[in-house]
Amino acid sequence: MQYEVVLPAAGSGKRMGAGQNKLFLKLLEKPILIHTLEVFQQDPSCTGIWLAVKPEERSYIQEMLEQFKITKVRGLPDGGAERQHSVHSCMKGMQQVDIVLVHDAARPFITHDIIANLVQNAHEFGAAIAGVRAKDTMKKVRNGVIEETVDRDSLWMIQTPQAFQFDLIVEAEDVAEKVGFLGTDEAMLVERLGHTVHIVESNYENVKMTTQEDLIFGEAILRKRALQINE
Repeated sequence: MQYEVVLPAAGSGKRMGAGQNKLFLKLLEKPILIHTLEVFQQDPSCTGIWLAVKPEERSYIQEMLEQFKITKVRGLPDGGAERQHSVHSCMKGMQQVDIVLVHDAARPFITHDIIANLVQNAHEFGAAIAGVRAKDTMKKVRNGVIEETVDRDSLWMIQTPQAFQFDLIVEAEDVAEKVGFLGTDEAMLVERLGHTVHIVESNYENVKMTTQEDLIFGEAILRKRALQINE
């Protein structure tokens, strides 16, 4: 089943402390952004990639796309001040498609089987997001004091991609824009419409490159995968 994917790529990466867009940092001699793009470039079910970018970085990103032969990018609209604005900017340029994925450009380790599962669930139910079960004991804290221990069996740590039927995510984005609502992810916008969102179990390797420590984990994942391919 075919889909198109939106990648907000206009962030500042302040927590990384790199002094530049963290997506340009390299993991084993290749930019994080390219690692992520190659997942979708190599997926036959992906028919288009949309990248929301900073205007001043557009030409540099275009050069990277050419260098690494990323051919599925359909548009490079201006990103907004918030992730939600960047996603909406891409949606406005997109033609009608069956399924739209929204994915963190700094999550380069998502796999094709998880993507396929998300697309299938979004096709059946309208909305599906990736996540993993909480592993640690979870406690609710207020003002530095524990109020309760939360049952972790019902808690999931949410990742991306998040997959939606096209008309549903367009409606959710439009409604949020009209009322000035800013959500933490696209699923939250869909939930506000009263629509159910299904969860697809992902894996713990689908980490987001956020801090310097994440780069170490990222390179370890790449080396492990390279060994598995060569075995």
